Amino acid sequence: MTPISPPGASASAPPAGLHGSLGTGAIIFMVVAAAAPLTVIGGSAPIAMMIGDGAGFPAMFVVAAVVLLLFSVGLSAMSRHVPKAGAFFTYIGYGLGRPAGLGAAYLALLTYTTVQVAVYGFLGAALRRSVMDIHGPDIPWYVYALAVVAIVGTLGYRHIEFSSKVLGPLLIAEVGIVLLLGVVIVARGGAAGLSAQPFTPHLALSGSPGLGLMMALAGFIGFEATAIFRDEARDPARTIPRATYGAVISIGLFYTFGTWALVMAWGPDRILDEAAKDPGGLIVRTASEYLGSVGAVAVNVLLLTSLFACVLSFHNVIARYQHSMGTTNVLPAGLARVHARHASPHLSSLVQTATAATVVVVFALCRLDPELEVFTWFSGVASLGVAVLMALTCAAVIVYFARTRADTRIWHTRVAPALGLIGLVLTAWLIAVNFPTLIGGSTTLATVLLLITAAFPLAGIAQAYALRRANRNVYDGIVDAIAA
Repeated sequence: MTPISPPGASASAPPAGLHGSLGTGAIIFMVVAAAAPLTVIGGSAPIAMMIGDGAGFPAMFVVAAVVLLLFSVGLSAMSRHVPKAGAFFTYIGYGLGRPAGLGAAYLALLTYTTVQVAVYGFLGAALRRSVMDIHGPDIPWYVYALAVVAIVGTLGYRHIEFSSKVLGPLLIAEVGIVLLLGVVIVARGGAAGLSAQPFTPHLALSGSPGLGLMMALAGFIGFEATAIFRDEARDPARTIPRATYGAVISIGLFYTFGTWALVMAWGPDRILDEAAKDPGGLIVRTASEYLGSVGAVAVNVLLLTSLFACVLSFHNVIARYQHSMGTTNVLPAGLARVHARHASPHLSSLVQTATAATVVVVFALCRLDPELEVFTWFSGVASLGVAVLMALTCAAVIVYFARTRADTRIWHTRVAPALGLIGLVLTAWLIAVNFPTLIGGSTTLATVLLLITAAFPLAGIAQAYALRRANRNVYDGIVDAIAA
């Protein structure tokens, strides 16, 4: 690792290494904030109930959490033997070789960019609606979205611990309001009594459970990025595994309870009709019913801050993916530069800000609906991408430990990764099969989005083989200069 430039050095000095002393709690804050708990329960869940399995949607979070815990076992085991931040593409490269690793890197960039822009669409629409509710001007959603892009870019330019301090209070507040709402719903017995009906096969497998599982998996996107912060963790060998397990368990329990409480608030027989009336406003109406007008206002405000915390966290993750790729020269080396004072990948952050702004402008010019098209479609693309990446990571864990024997624990290196691989391959298949339904029945548009998703990893694989022929030094440097 290249040492940090001394204080006062130019921000454009040669690349330096990221550093920090983030503990388990701080990293969990970052990745749970990326999951945007209130956004998932208040924004994604009503849509998932409409297009997925209705009142049985809470059960999908249990299924997703189990699969991701199996995935996490192998990820955590490998994090002890891979002394490099980079998560998916680094681990896949170590296990399956450089071409697969670089293909995964490009797919990861697409995945995180699409989910971030999806949330920008939802946030822009939510801000527009909130301003109009207080009789403010009717400003297009993309104007709000671009303003948030600028604010996120400013924060992302600074040290990661500054972002952590911003996210922490917001996360605590949104988790607190959802728990309060859930406790009140339970105390009042819901609309038709409390029950475990959402977890019965009859409801969990009703409608389109494949789309329900897709939306549930989308709610977890970002948890695996604990490994991205390896270079900035206090004790990587201990902190990263603890943060990974903590993130999956925390997110899974919270989502399951929160969505179950939402179903109980209206009753299993009514929740689908209530969601269909106004999916974006269901959580606010629920808060108004159980917490009063003050609670409804608090939920609305915290929904906005939840969305903001989500895009800020994803900004930091994407900037670090680009930084990792820049250090191996598969992306421009300037992305590997670290700011002398902020110790942040500042140039990578600026590039990510420009990318997000450009995509928002393109969607605005295409006149896409920010919630039903931008948010829903591109959450689907991100879900498929992350399912494929996790499946490849499970395969890489199995191959890596079979080859190196660096860890001989059967459960950690074979059984759990194999079970995770099976679950994730099935999940990816379900998402792909149900993609036309997600897009509104358009097979052509679904095919285009699936082809774009496939094009990114193929481009990475092609670049790897081209580098092997034209620039062996750069090729050998991919994935921390491991043996081919």
